[in-house]
Amino acid sequence: MKLTSLMLRRCVTWPLCNDSCCSFCLKRGLWGSHMHDTFPAMEDPSPRVLLYILRRDARLSDNPIFHAASATLNLNTSTKPVHTSDTHIRNDSFLPDQDFPSFTHLLPVYIFPSNQVEVSGFLPDPAMESPYPKAKSRIAGFWRTGNHRAKFMAEGAWDLKEKLRGLGCGSDLQIRVGKTGEVVENILQWYTEEKNAGRSIVDVAGIWMTADEGQEEKDDEADVQRIASEREVAFKAWADEKYYIDNRDLPLKDIADLPNIYTTYRKSLEPLRSRPRPSIPAPIQLPPSPPQVPPQQHPFEIPTSREGLVKALLKPLEDDPSHGLPCPPQWPPETKSSHPFLGGETAAHERLRHLISDGALSTYKETRNGMIGIDYSTKLSGFLAQGHITARQMHWAMTDFEEGRGPGAQIPDYGKGENNGTAGVRFELLWRDYMHLCARKFGNRMFHLDGIQDSSKTRKSGDVEPDDSHHEQRSPHKRWKGVHQSGDLGDTPERTREVFCRFRSGRTGIGLIDAANREVFLTGYTSNRARQNVASFLSNSSHLGIDWRVGAEWYEYLLIDYDMASNWGNWQYVAGVGNDPRQGRVFNPVKQALDYDPQGEYIKAWVPELRQLPLMKSVAMNKQEIDEQKLMGLYQAWRLGDWDKDRLGLRGVEWVESPLIKIQFSVSRGRGRGGSEGRGRGRAWRGRNRGNERGKTRLEVEKQIANVQIADGTGG
Repeated sequence: MKLTSLMLRRCVTWPLCNDSCCSFCLKRGLWGSHMHDTFPAMEDPSPRVLLYILRRDARLSDNPIFHAASATLNLNTSTKPVHTSDTHIRNDSFLPDQDFPSFTHLLPVYIFPSNQVEVSGFLPDPAMESPYPKAKSRIAGFWRTGNHRAKFMAEGAWDLKEKLRGLGCGSDLQIRVGKTGEVVENILQWYTEEKNAGRSIVDVAGIWMTADEGQEEKDDEADVQRIASEREVAFKAWADEKYYIDNRDLPLKDIADLPNIYTTYRKSLEPLRSRPRPSIPAPIQLPPSPPQVPPQQHPFEIPTSREGLVKALLKPLEDDPSHGLPCPPQWPPETKSSHPFLGGETAAHERLRHLISDGALSTYKETRNGMIGIDYSTKLSGFLAQGHITARQMHWAMTDFEEGRGPGAQIPDYGKGENNGTAGVRFELLWRDYMHLCARKFGNRMFHLDGIQDSSKTRKSGDVEPDDSHHEQRSPHKRWKGVHQSGDLGDTPERTREVFCRFRSGRTGIGLIDAANREVFLTGYTSNRARQNVASFLSNSSHLGIDWRVGAEWYEYLLIDYDMASNWGNWQYVAGVGNDPRQGRVFNPVKQALDYDPQGEYIKAWVPELRQLPLMKSVAMNKQEIDEQKLMGLYQAWRLGDWDKDRLGLRGVEWVESPLIKIQFSVSRGRGRGGSEGRGRGRAWRGRNRGNERGKTRLEVEKQIANVQIADGTGG
């Protein structure tokens, strides 16, 4: 079956219809009869199944594979396409000129991969053992997927299942666990055996899946392609279209041409608002599921409800509720999560509509460095990571707002074009794209201790930011303290593991770091500003100086919005082994707290031991102001006086009396000074130096915060 090139369009019926080949138009006779010969009538009466393997593309709308499957239906129409005066038209062909397999049924299968998600909870008997190794990280041995993201993924998969069922055309989503290649092999083998036994006449016509930049995912794709080839089944890996700019529109002839500096890449694409291709509407009809569906491979069983699915995923994780910590964080009374959202396409679009109608996107640039509440940032990163929504869907929703269509009419910026907030969101969406392209370019170097930097080479002027005064510099060799071996920095692995344990528990003695680590542990989310500080504190030699990769693995375990490229790329960036031209970000967490938590609200929310510390003092009749000495005690509890320690019950508490580091800092000296202060960008949590810090060498920056006293045993 050959599908011809088609032109997409966005029209006033968006998001219901923006495509000249969508099933909405087909059902209403809005598509031309010239397509009749393109899709010849199927003569083979036996069911022919297209197997669609889903991973991080669990959505119905803006999904090229579902759209292509829908386009095979109801094509005997005779009316020309409808055009409206309010239409964005560009020559974007959605379905390429190529032969697709002829199929009568669609079998979408969402897989929880056993190497990334622990699947032993799907065993029907607790005494049974999983045939797969535990899904744990390579260095620190954390679960690859923790309870927050596992639940979010389950909710997303179930939401898609309900959407497919809701089409009323016999479509459904099957959920499976195991190695991706083995799941596919089992499905093909089951159909073969059933046909040979005379119990089925189903043939598998093809296998489609969405490509991914991760090396593990690429290995899975190669495995599935090999299996398909051996069984003479057509295979296609579709381009991943959940990003802001389509692969076909990249200003690169080869991925090796990708600039190592984001600014260079961004400038090659400006203006960003004109770049995204149109999004694709959700189909209203799909080929039905086949009459017979292979079961989950033994010994696992798939639950029949969303609640059961979540329970199976969380069971092995809840066997160790302390997560290996002797003093795990406990939920503070009256503190609420900044990320209370369910997973799935439905929740993603509800969140996007709220951001538009409430004006939160218009104020994004002013609020993105916030730390408390739901709307200081978009909170769409988790949905983007799992493919519940796409970046271009966000773009077109903002475009409608900017052009005076849809919700948000009461917002002052409505219909007035791009504003600072929406421009800032686009900036961050492009940074997310850039990280994904870096993963494509550098492959497994994303996980190397030395990152993507080659310390043997001298960096040229083209590899530095335009405002960097150093036109040529040699990348220094960096060393970190390891959890399994010494970094020859006066450290021991035993002491490093002890320090790292306190770090993960939120018991370092630095208020901002402890609040951030407790929040992410308990909720799976913490702000961009907090992430930058946490990464700098762990990896920078002026603070803990621990192998940055164990921090990246810890975040992989905890984060709801974990994305391989963004997580590992940003940890590299802050640690100074990524695509940061200034060789790392050194954040002073006390000054950062002063700048971004000046009233101590965030620290008190997540470190309840300090809530009763009064921060105000009377300076005149009916006049109060912040007590700077008490504020410094909130930021570093070791600075509290004995009276406050006794009153708060903190006398003798380890993280108060023996913090991992002591930072000598005062308000009068601190404002505008006290370290390299990155002004991070919201979604991607990288740092960006500004002002007087530009052009400083790493040594100069570290000297600038030399008033950090390292506690015994941590080196320095």
